[in-house]
Amino acid sequence: MSLRFVIDPDLTPALREQIVSLWADVTNAGGAVGFVAPVTAAEVRPVAEATFTDLTEGPDRLLAGYEGDQLVGVLIIADNRFRLKTHWRVLQRVMVHPKTQGRGYGAALMREAERIGRELGLEALHVTVRGGLGLESFYDRLGYREVGRLPGALRVAPGDDRDEIFMWLDLGTRAA
Repeated sequence: MSLRFVIDPDLTPALREQIVSLWADVTNAGGAVGFVAPVTAAEVRPVAEATFTDLTEGPDRLLAGYEGDQLVGVLIIADNRFRLKTHWRVLQRVMVHPKTQGRGYGAALMREAERIGRELGLEALHVTVRGGLGLESFYDRLGYREVGRLPGALRVAPGDDRDEIFMWLDLGTRAA
């Protein structure tokens, strides 16, 4: 089954709960989306609510992926909120439900974000990843390249510091 994408879906209470649940499920399966497992929906909710505010009141965009009627993936196309950076965006909270891993949904979600970026006339997309999980190879296969690294910037547990890796996709839409 393929994914159906919706950009800027209505953030109904039901969709908000689905996103919180997805966020907790992804984290608890080892995903690097701002928390360290184990985490509960109650712990995710305050961060999610702040994110929802930025989506409804601010310039950020939500991309949702559905398998049938079931939400299985999301990412946020975040505005930099700085006028010298209006030509590119940051992809945040890239999540695909653990039960759908291996179906190509993560790559499809990222390709849809790239398509939207091009449609918006953006010149690049940026994503940061947590070192030690091999995530950079996933993004590398999608055309992203590592452009920087902060050694030990992410403390996931005492004595377990991970690099924060900066990945960049040039969309090739620079004006002549």
